[in-house]
Amino acid sequence: MPGLDPNVAVHHLVVKENIKPYPTWLANIVLVRKKNGPIRVCVDFRDLNRACPKDDFPFPIPELMIDATTGHEALTFMYGSSGYNQIRMAPEDEELIAFQTPKGVCNKVMPFGLKNAGATYQRAMQKVFDDMLHKNVECYVDDLVVKSRKRLIIPKT
Repeated sequence: MPGLDPNVAVHHLVVKENIKPYPTWLANIVLVRKKNGPIRVCVDFRDLNRACPKDDFPFPIPELMIDATTGHEALTFMYGSSGYNQIRMAPEDEELIAFQTPKGVCNKVMPFGLKNAGATYQRAMQKVFDDMLHKNVECYVDDLVVKSRKRLIIPKT
């Protein structure tokens, strides 16, 4: 998938006025051990996240989403595992999220570790699924439930 159309969603950073990032800011790569043992490579955006105020975009209420599935015979659960890196960064903010890799500097798409990435992703999904939300689809950030009143039974051949 080449990415989500920037007309649907672009992630903008709103850096607090009194905090000035370094002009050639490159975030550090850190190795973090997951609870179940494997090591994960992460980008350390703690300084940038402290410099940005929280996006107050309202997330759906999970209890209401669960209630909205009542009476449906079939539920299909999906996880948008690569969705975050489908949303482009605003060009003026690309240098603020840059990090070094063996193939060069990466800074074109919204990384997972940004403070307000979840709000941007939820906003995008609500725009993408606008006419289906609360009818056929429930969406909480990258978790989707497609619901159907009747279960489709496919006959064996």
